[in-house]
Amino acid sequence: MFRIDRTGAAIIGAILMVVTGAIGFDEAVRAVDYRTLVLLFGMMILVAHLRLAGAFAALAGVVSRRATHPAALLVAIVGTVGAVASSIAFFTQGAWFTGTMLVWGFVMLDLVDGAVARVSGRSSKFGAVLDSSCDRIADAAVFGSIGWYFAMHDQRWMFLACLLCLVLGSLTSYIRARAEAAGLTATVGIAERADRLIIVLVGTGLTGEHLRVPFVQAIALWFLVGASTITVGQRFVTVYRQSKAHDAAVATGS
Repeated sequence: MFRIDRTGAAIIGAILMVVTGAIGFDEAVRAVDYRTLVLLFGMMILVAHLRLAGAFAALAGVVSRRATHPAALLVAIVGTVGAVASSIAFFTQGAWFTGTMLVWGFVMLDLVDGAVARVSGRSSKFGAVLDSSCDRIADAAVFGSIGWYFAMHDQRWMFLACLLCLVLGSLTSYIRARAEAAGLTATVGIAERADRLIIVLVGTGLTGEHLRVPFVQAIALWFLVGASTITVGQRFVTVYRQSKAHDAAVATGS
């Protein structure tokens, strides 16, 4: 099983763009925004330390002790409705920074809801289906709203990037769902849902009205296309190998 992390995928993509002549070397160097790199690196360090320190688990534990099961489901619904409404209201108008801040807040509600369910052990089958469905709805709203803006402004390549991100993200989740239904697992990949949301929202927010960092949104979207494609391939390979091993075990047992 080949494994490529996000950094490796970005480097490979950049090298391919230069090698194939899609962008010149000098132009590639000028396109690098070091403020963006510092921000992303800082966020990675912060999130990693919070996770290792158990901050997210502690937060989920506190919420789970104070919330009933119906309240946890309500959090997922509110988070999804808020993310959808914010995406449609702001991303379709090109209000990137404001939309990103609102969507990020509502998405965090949904992420905490999933952590609460795991910590409390109160996750039901209906709750799992509802949570997964809400994730797909929120993702579709984010990428669909951004894509709508580009479609209305005749930016075909950016619209295509949004469309591919939406399709590949849905396919990534579908492969996992079908694998689990077949008794297999497919949780591998360099671009899972949280990764996809962080990348697209950081790229979109930095393009917003208060920062206006050039090219970063395009880079984020096309990077996601590549990373999501790799993730789909990784999950197909994982499922194939598990299926092959299962068939071999059954044949040996018979």
